[in-house]
Amino acid sequence: MIKAENIIKSYGSAEARFQVLQGISLEINDGDFVVILGASGSGKSTFLNVISGLERPDSGKVIYDGLDITALPDRELTTFRRENVGFIFQQYYLLPNMDIDRNVKMGADLAGNKDYKAIIEAVGLGEKLRKYPGELSGGEQQRASVARALAKRPKVLFLDEPTGALDEQTGRQVLDYICRLKGKYGFTIVMVTHNLNIAEMAKTVIKMNSGRVSDTYTNEVQKTAYEIGW
Repeated sequence: MIKAENIIKSYGSAEARFQVLQGISLEINDGDFVVILGASGSGKSTFLNVISGLERPDSGKVIYDGLDITALPDRELTTFRRENVGFIFQQYYLLPNMDIDRNVKMGADLAGNKDYKAIIEAVGLGEKLRKYPGELSGGEQQRASVARALAKRPKVLFLDEPTGALDEQTGRQVLDYICRLKGKYGFTIVMVTHNLNIAEMAKTVIKMNSGRVSDTYTNEVQKTAYEIGW
């Protein structure tokens, strides 16, 4: 379980200081599929960065199964991220001078995972192992970034607008791959998006506005990537 306790986060200094997160407290259960909704500027990406350990809050705690990661020294926090979480962003962040096999292997090596090629097969890139990112379509590059993140065998997968740069068909395909892999491996998903339709795929939906949680609800029925609108 992930617990956020009174998370406050600001940027800037002195008179220009702006409080982005204004005392957020919530819990995320193991194995959940959580979507965080909010307009641009609502603080959703900042909150994702804080609860994933990419950024530190000004105050408050982020606790994973009893471990307060906000109290960890930088070196230990880096180790925690490497061993427990995966990240997928709107940008693919693949290394252009490495083929897909080596890009994904980088993630696998962090976890000592020698079976990473099964993940590449699972996302439909088994025949593209020796291709370089520049030789792939946007959807294929995003699937490669999914494979790299999951090759770490993360307990929690954090996603920030993963379909933002994709067309509808490719976006649905990527979301479908992620959900099928979640069913197989059982990790927790925490996804930031502004797309109300994607929220219908989640079990838990958290709405944010002006740095606060404005609403939380549960979907009794979770739709697939091919059942939602776009």
